[in-house]
Amino acid sequence: MPHAPPLGALLRQYAAGSALACDPVDQGLLNRGYRLRTTRGRYFLKHHFDPETAAPEAIARQHRATERLAALGVPVAPPFPAHDGRTVAVVGGHAYALHPWIEGRHRHGAQLTAEQCGRLGALLGVVHASLERVMPRQGRERAEKGARADGGARTDGGAPPAGPHLPPPGQDAETAEAAGTREASGTAPREANLVDANPVDTGADPAATFALIDDLLARVRRHRPADSFDELARHRLLERRALLEQHVGRRPPHSGPVGWVHGDFHPFNLLYRGDAPAAIVDWDRLGVKPRAEEAVRAAAIFFVRPAGTLDLPKTRAYARAYRRTAGATPSELAAAVHRVWWERLNDFWMLRWHYERGDTRADPQFPASSALVVWWTREYDAVCDAFAG
Repeated sequence: MPHAPPLGALLRQYAAGSALACDPVDQGLLNRGYRLRTTRGRYFLKHHFDPETAAPEAIARQHRATERLAALGVPVAPPFPAHDGRTVAVVGGHAYALHPWIEGRHRHGAQLTAEQCGRLGALLGVVHASLERVMPRQGRERAEKGARADGGARTDGGAPPAGPHLPPPGQDAETAEAAGTREASGTAPREANLVDANPVDTGADPAATFALIDDLLARVRRHRPADSFDELARHRLLERRALLEQHVGRRPPHSGPVGWVHGDFHPFNLLYRGDAPAAIVDWDRLGVKPRAEEAVRAAAIFFVRPAGTLDLPKTRAYARAYRRTAGATPSELAAAVHRVWWERLNDFWMLRWHYERGDTRADPQFPASSALVVWWTREYDAVCDAFAG
């Protein structure tokens, strides 16, 4: 088994019995997960492998958050404590955590009724409202202080959240739809795992995006042998450059109210048992960010159709329920729609992974994701109305 975890040394730290079987599950892009069966039951073993997310103190903070959320009735899967009471086990310089195994399936928006879409939006609203109750205000105050000091503007092109995940630890991933958020153009991806002292920015810099488009077009031309992906990439890059030239003056103002967010809320990080959510998983990106933008970004993943359009009736049901439970205003959602639209207009993380890293795991997501921003630009008012109406 590749990257086999040190089960003997790990399980000696827990009251979890002896290992009977340990199988890798569908891996995300950052960390590794295993379905572990022992003499005492079934568990999910998470190896916090990525150096950007593997700081034990950051992992412990995520664990404390899920423990507190569970106490409020939020569907999460907090880790088990070891004999010493800690929830992070470090063996050989690597950090691990042992969680309950949650039976369930991932469900995309197409598999949800309108009522269930409302429940999904309400769930995210509850998450945001509950995090405000259980997380320290220091993170928010530091973020808000940074925003005031900056006047809402950044000089570094903004703070991009981490790259996206493929199906994370879990079961029954039924689709391979877009599971990413964004990578701001011209900047390298980094984890927003620790509290960002100044997460407020004015969106991606179009000058950097134009330069990135030129670079990617050159990479497409050099790729041999040319294939259908190259053809679609070239078409979308030229199309996006024309759209950005047309809308370059619409770079958004500073972002809206910040608060504690999950950071990566999408179909592969939510397990359903029957019709009800069983657990929100993968809290690696827990941090202080604009709340309404997470709501919009999640909807753009849950409700995107294969042709690159959004299911607006389902989006509306989701957004209304989110606003009600999170206490967000229509204007806050409308502003978030504009910022996420701009984010998508300047977003090329899938092409960067393909051409810069030679990583093709996100290629199946590219057709729908790249079509979405074109449709979104054309239907901008309708999208705003679905979120804020």
